[in-house]
Amino acid sequence: FHLSPLFIDHASDTGLTILYDPPSDVGADRIVDAVAAVHKYGAPCVVVDFGTATNFEVIDEGGRYLGGVLTPGISISSDALFARAARLPRVAIERPQKVICTSTVGAIQSGLYYGYAGLVDGILRRMIEELGRKPRVIATGGLAPLIATASEYIEVVDRTLTLDGLRLVYGMNRPGGGRRLSAEGDAHAARFD
Repeated sequence: FHLSPLFIDHASDTGLTILYDPPSDVGADRIVDAVAAVHKYGAPCVVVDFGTATNFEVIDEGGRYLGGVLTPGISISSDALFARAARLPRVAIERPQKVICTSTVGAIQSGLYYGYAGLVDGILRRMIEELGRKPRVIATGGLAPLIATASEYIEVVDRTLTLDGLRLVYGMNRPGGGRRLSAEGDAHAARFD
């Protein structure tokens, strides 16, 4: 295509200061999520990306990427359950009608949905306590809309956050780019209700 691809890593111009040890360990997906969150919603903020792994990214008001948390994604967790428990059926990951279920399928769905929502909110609660202030909490990734319905902390579900971050970092690194992020952001995605 006669194009030079942009490979994003810790050394790319992102407008963020990455305080991770070592910075090279931060994946491109985590970096672009953080860039887009600061640009769109301001800082401080926390991004919860529901992908293969569930990543939590924390950015302070100074645009510093403080670090985060990595957990197995809900799909990996459910795959492990079905692979190791021969008598349990594979089920769709969805919100059950109630927490206390009277069928195996319902019980598994309740465990996956409410268990994972509890994991997410437990981590977010501890992050907020550690930060000493309430950041914006943005969720993205395939199961974000589902799990956000049970979360006390997720404010916004942004399905295009990662792609928006890729576009922003590309703009900063192309010739004539170099646009810096504003800590104020320019929130234009729909709020989660």
